[in-house]
Amino acid sequence: MKALILVGGFGTRLRPLTLSFPKPLVDFANKPMILHQIEALKAIGVTEVVLAINYQPEVMLNFLKDFESKLGIKITCSQETEPLGTAGPLALARDKLVDDSGEPFFVLNSDVISEYPLKEMIAFHKSHGGEASLMVTKVDEPSKYGVVVMEESTGKVERFVEKPKIFVGNKINAGIYLLNPSVLDRIELKPTSIEKEIFPKIASEKLLFAMVLPGFWMDIGQPKDYITGLRLYLDSLRKKTPSKLASGAQILGNVLVDESAKIGDGCLIGPNVAIGPGCVIESGVRLSGCTIMRGVRIKKHACISSSIIGWHSTVGQWARVENMTILGEDVHVCDEIYSNGGVVLPHKEIKASILKPEIVIREGREGLWGWAAGGRITARSTALPHHTQHDAPPAAPHQRTTDRTQPARSLAQLWFI
Repeated sequence: MKALILVGGFGTRLRPLTLSFPKPLVDFANKPMILHQIEALKAIGVTEVVLAINYQPEVMLNFLKDFESKLGIKITCSQETEPLGTAGPLALARDKLVDDSGEPFFVLNSDVISEYPLKEMIAFHKSHGGEASLMVTKVDEPSKYGVVVMEESTGKVERFVEKPKIFVGNKINAGIYLLNPSVLDRIELKPTSIEKEIFPKIASEKLLFAMVLPGFWMDIGQPKDYITGLRLYLDSLRKKTPSKLASGAQILGNVLVDESAKIGDGCLIGPNVAIGPGCVIESGVRLSGCTIMRGVRIKKHACISSSIIGWHSTVGQWARVENMTILGEDVHVCDEIYSNGGVVLPHKEIKASILKPEIVIREGREGLWGWAAGGRITARSTALPHHTQHDAPPAAPHQRTTDRTQPARSLAQLWFI
């Protein structure tokens, strides 16, 4: 059995992490995102995975080569020379997906994290005798999505409604499909949407069926959803394999700690924290709702919440990092710095506090340079007083500010400085 994973392009929503690695190789719960999917596919008998990609295929294949041998599964790439949407890549990879067996093949969006009930999906696909199956998941606010309208008893898909104004259902496409090879005959080698062009045609012929996904689901392609996805993933581990989670006096709730990480005395870790390989968490540190990636050092009495700390970064003593702060690879936050939603590009040293959410481009002699509201590049110098309780908010800052402005560049130009 075979599978295709829609890897896509540049991963702009997860920058600055994707400035160092392609999005599928960004760590999630201490392993690359895409490895969660490959392991789930291997577990139900898939023997070959095709990665549909248009960005850095060599990096992907080189990285996954070791996993290919460890897992005993073949991993290949199908490279797009132009973006082909969500259906075009299937036509491009036709020769890799079709063989003499006539078996259906899986298609997965690489951003999706769930419990991957793929075995159940195979049984569902065989039971209805249609041409294609998709998983759907229930959401609280269906008006934000494209809703799948289906017969509850059989799962037969009737139609799709994009961002409905009135309630027509609460089930949306979960980005996991099981397709007969005949579906490929419906797809031309050009930019095509499987959700908007291919599936509606199959549904009109009453050959498309939907299975409600059990358990959790999240598209983790942007930071806020990544953090939510981590919480859901750890909740699932607690129910299914609690032995994988850390325990002890310093642990609060669901926490995943790599065996090579070191945690000092007097820390309070959790809930909803992942600490990667080779990390050093010094004494008195407070962590909650965050990911600490490989090789990070968190110094004494620092406090981190609702944030992602990129590979080989350092957070200084008594620093406070919160509100969806994202540190790229090799970022060094100095002692007693406060970051409120800062997004920091790789290989930077942060010597001044970030008092409001912004992208930090570089540091100059006058402080941080970044993109702020109003379309201007601003330089400023700020300082926060030393705070003595690492689990309490810092006092209101005494701030020295020097503002300078330069002609605005586009956000895209700033992003790549």
